[in-house]
Amino acid sequence: MSKIPKNRSDKEMLAGYQEAETLEESFHKAAKAEAAREAVEKAKEAQEAVPPNLLRAGFMKDLTDALGKALMELKLELAQEGITKYTFKVKREGESIVLTPKKQ
Repeated sequence: MSKIPKNRSDKEMLAGYQEAETLEESFHKAAKAEAAREAVEKAKEAQEAVPPNLLRAGFMKDLTDALGKALMELKLELAQEGITKYTFKVKREGESIVLTPKKQ
């Protein structure tokens, strides 16, 4: 049996020692990786939700959502009136842009 050296520092005694990963640590690491992956996916979805040509025009996600909501309300009102086939006529009036449904 070899002798145990005396008067060694903690650093010298633990040199080369690598602690094994515990089950709890592995779960924490997996949870962090999953959260990072979900954050990347959400950011990707947010970018894909707004078409690139609208982004260039200054439309952000909240603005496109508001526009989509207003168009859906208009579509529902037209459906209640019995109008199912229509197109939109776009015109600019000063600083406003007006969408007018046009029957087909």
